[in-house]
Amino acid sequence: MTTRREFLSGSAMLAASVLLASPHTEASPAQPNIIFPADARDRIAVASYPFRDFVLPAEYVSATVSTAKPKMELTEFAAHVKSRFGVNKIEPWSSHFRSLEPKYLDEFRTALDQAKAMVVNIAFDGQHSFYALDRAERERAIADNKQWIDAAAKLGSPSIRTHIASADKQPPDLDRCADTLLRIVEHAAARNVVIHLENDDGVTEDPVFLVKLIEKVNSPWLRSLPDFGNSLMHKAPEDAYAGVEAMFNHAYGICHVKPSGATEKGANVQVDLAYVFGILKKTGFRGYLSMEYDNSGDPYKETEELIAKTMRFLT
Repeated sequence: MTTRREFLSGSAMLAASVLLASPHTEASPAQPNIIFPADARDRIAVASYPFRDFVLPAEYVSATVSTAKPKMELTEFAAHVKSRFGVNKIEPWSSHFRSLEPKYLDEFRTALDQAKAMVVNIAFDGQHSFYALDRAERERAIADNKQWIDAAAKLGSPSIRTHIASADKQPPDLDRCADTLLRIVEHAAARNVVIHLENDDGVTEDPVFLVKLIEKVNSPWLRSLPDFGNSLMHKAPEDAYAGVEAMFNHAYGICHVKPSGATEKGANVQVDLAYVFGILKKTGFRGYLSMEYDNSGDPYKETEELIAKTMRFLT
């Protein structure tokens, strides 16, 4: 996955802005206290990742997509989602951000306010490893995450999802990951931003490893982000669903809803939505549900259907 990560550090203007409290949270020195909506539809968000063929910058548009198809800036995405799906919450992908400069973030926040919409999570794909033997590499990972935490605070997002990037030929190391995340989480807690870990990559983000990592860090500001389908790309269904349940036991702010996916060999796998929604309810999850269709087909049609299915399972 190609991502945009080489942004300059924010200026003093950005640093000051992150002290503003998120409008949908209540600050707590000990733990996050996001005020989640009770209404099922108000819990639904739409991720920008499935719409990467329609959201600029152009380098993330597939070569097979017609250049005649309309494209939009990320700053336009919230208004577009609200008009198209009747949903006022979005989860932007880090690669869709043009910049982390204060001016751009101010423009984004203004666009959100005008659309009467909000960011509920930023999906950040970092390139630097939390567990690399090279300390300088780990420091770069911390610095990158701090920038995105600050951006989340400025946009009023209660959380970011970070990524555990691999280190060349090195298996994931629990202790080094935990030490790195502790420093990231300290920065996040000071800004009232929750850090999420997602069962995405089958090696560095295996659900069993993530649960061990979350338990080792042992902070209310580090939580899991259960993805309904990602583990099915790497595991047998029984193990995949057990992993999803383990993730939901450590979840708080958001999960990713997807109905299907494709393995590295191209095999299509279907998610048992009824079963996973059963896990969601059993574990008492009250957070947001981000629609993240990630397969072939029209993301507009598929997202619309996924919203309808989610509403049926939640109500």
